[in-house]
Amino acid sequence: MSRAYNFCAGPATLPESVLRQARDEMLDWRGTGMSVMEMSHRSDEFVQIAETAEKDLRELAGVSDDYAVLFMQGGASSQFSTIPLNLLGENGSADYVNTGIWSKKAIAEASRYGKVNVVASSEDSGFTTVPDQSSWQTTADAAYLHYTPNETIGGLEFDFVPDSAGTPLVADMSSSMLSRPVDVSRFGVIYAGAQKNIGPSGLVVVIIRKDLLGKARRETPTMMNYQVIADNGSMYNTPATYSWYLAGLVFKWLKEQGGVKAMGEVNLRKARKLYDFIDTNEFYANPIDPRFRSWMNVPFTLADDALNGEFLKGANARGLLNLAGHRSVGGMRASIYNAMPESGVDALIDYMTEFAKERG
Repeated sequence: MSRAYNFCAGPATLPESVLRQARDEMLDWRGTGMSVMEMSHRSDEFVQIAETAEKDLRELAGVSDDYAVLFMQGGASSQFSTIPLNLLGENGSADYVNTGIWSKKAIAEASRYGKVNVVASSEDSGFTTVPDQSSWQTTADAAYLHYTPNETIGGLEFDFVPDSAGTPLVADMSSSMLSRPVDVSRFGVIYAGAQKNIGPSGLVVVIIRKDLLGKARRETPTMMNYQVIADNGSMYNTPATYSWYLAGLVFKWLKEQGGVKAMGEVNLRKARKLYDFIDTNEFYANPIDPRFRSWMNVPFTLADDALNGEFLKGANARGLLNLAGHRSVGGMRASIYNAMPESGVDALIDYMTEFAKERG
């Protein structure tokens, strides 16, 4: 059976060459006679895997020695608590920008640990645009400024990096990490759940400026203390070894594609192609302000919601999988992360064209 095009928002499609390499190494990693899944995380072999993955990630993302790179567990949602526990201090406050469902989840969790100032929100617009930064009501003594560069569910994406005026900038890059070049030096913390552009679920990558380590509150659980994780090479306990290994293979694949600059050019081309089609076909619509449309997650609606089931059934029959929108918003959503080939976008457009002709 041929590979389907998987448009799932996460866990997302992985590069086929990565899956093939993992298959070939499944029973015997480089002559060791065992799978990576069976290795001790303290073994020389796995330490080599881990160190190579970090080295490649630093090279791809341009991460300097001023930052620690952590490979943690629990996904990005666990970081909604980990960040305030590590950065907020005992009686501190933090600034948050609300641009969608994931922003709201981060705000709700941080509010359990201290004062959260929602400095800007696009909720009144239905999260279809990003508030102009000139309207943000930031606070001078905030411990950090948090935002979500790409809202996976709504398909809303910042086209700028906020000016945090010296306040540590914290970003949930779960769905945009490594999709294009980013100046890491502008951030205090970048975190990303792996299951979109990095690898399989079970892993979260944290890039944190070293001067922000060692600030955790007393009650911070050991496994959520950034300083502890950094001091132990992300191996305070047994890490998600296989997810870490697969992430390393994805980093190698990205380097083979020409790195994040080349990847960004491909991603922009894929997104523009799909949005251009939607905009020129009256049967489909996208509600997002064109300036802030996501490169990674493209939501769209049909002219008649009653046709949604038929659309998905036909798509599945063609090997175009997981196109249903998030249960909270409905409609359709095509997630076109790094590993989605341009041929997948072309196949989707061909099907959408045919469906619109038959049902429009």
